[in-house]
Amino acid sequence: MGALLAILSVVVLMMIGVPVVFSFAVMTLVLSVVYDVDISSLMTTGFWSVNSIILVALPLFVMTGYLMQSGGLAKRLVEFVETLVGRSKTGMGTSMVVACGVFGAISGTGSAAVASIGSIMIDPMEKHGYSRGYTSALLGISSLLGLLIPPSITMILYAVVTKQSVAACFLATIGPGILLMIVLSALNAFHVRRTGGNVADRMGWSDRSKAIASDGWKALPSLMLPVIILGGIYGGIMTPTEAAAISVVYAIPVGFFVYRELTLSKVIDALVNAATTTGVIMIILVFSFVASRIFTFERVPQQLTDMLLGTFESPILILLLVNVFLILLGMIMDDVSVIAIVSPLVVPVMAEIGVDPIQFAAIIGTSVVIGANSPPMAPILFMACRVGNVGMKDVIRPALFFMTFAALPVMLVTTYWSPLALFLPRLAGYLP
Repeated sequence: MGALLAILSVVVLMMIGVPVVFSFAVMTLVLSVVYDVDISSLMTTGFWSVNSIILVALPLFVMTGYLMQSGGLAKRLVEFVETLVGRSKTGMGTSMVVACGVFGAISGTGSAAVASIGSIMIDPMEKHGYSRGYTSALLGISSLLGLLIPPSITMILYAVVTKQSVAACFLATIGPGILLMIVLSALNAFHVRRTGGNVADRMGWSDRSKAIASDGWKALPSLMLPVIILGGIYGGIMTPTEAAAISVVYAIPVGFFVYRELTLSKVIDALVNAATTTGVIMIILVFSFVASRIFTFERVPQQLTDMLLGTFESPILILLLVNVFLILLGMIMDDVSVIAIVSPLVVPVMAEIGVDPIQFAAIIGTSVVIGANSPPMAPILFMACRVGNVGMKDVIRPALFFMTFAALPVMLVTTYWSPLALFLPRLAGYLP
């Protein structure tokens, strides 16, 4: 009952507009009062829990995203993807989806993808016949590929909270991320045919080959970033933290001297934004670690496990309830908050019914795609509306279309077909 009261306090406070950090502080306070715990001693535990070299990767990956946005790297990536996929009407929508996926392989955040890809592509897509509401909805859903295509800040947080391998969590979300990318592209093609047909890409093969080669050469410095990051991590050359540091060191000279769009003031802005974002996440983690320790002391995860297993005999039904819970919680909380609250409580339940914690990382990742685009909060969708300069009433219908026929099926497949999430971690030797 105490754990439920604490979680409800967070939900209510966030719904009435209390900042996330203060909401988590109240949750910890409620837990300490209900269970009569000396919170002063646990705060030290919370501090030492975030004193982790792995978490250093957070501000570095966030800063890389800002540097890409302001240094011209993101723009070159989008131009290359557009040329590669084609500048037809169908190709433009597919380009947005693929560009968000590629951008996610560098920055690891959804908000950075919304700001970078949206500011570059929404106007050209409108000229190709897309409505701004539809484009903003597609942007909102596609931007969350940044949480699935590694490196992912969400997966780093999950790995730290649940004490799993960061690299294994990265690999677990690649399959769902690629599947979501394919389904979104297919739905976009269906939409184009239904609403007026495709506009052919009139560029001949010879001219297109030259354009691909030209734009590919310009985008090569940008394309090298995911190669350096992922190749370094899975090649055993770098840890995720070292890869994040290398990405910043690489992005700065590329922005300054190759694309010549980065300035000292933009670097300072990126540093400030990364510090602000990371500061909020770290404070949330401190309180979540304290809450997790209280949960452990009071055997709350074991009680939850016993209750669910005693009430429901079918693991399939328990997984379905967890899916619904994740979506509902994601409607009113950001991905960091969902991971901080859900992971310590639900991972033991998943282990009891035979779901690997690495697979559950992918389940949470796919659920965030739905929750972050679902009212009443819908932080990513609201941000896409601002970038697209369109009202929520014009976005909600296409957003529901993509969530119903793309994001939700991918979540269910990830939940009930474990090889989608576990094949790559097992192939890489992280799982038996």
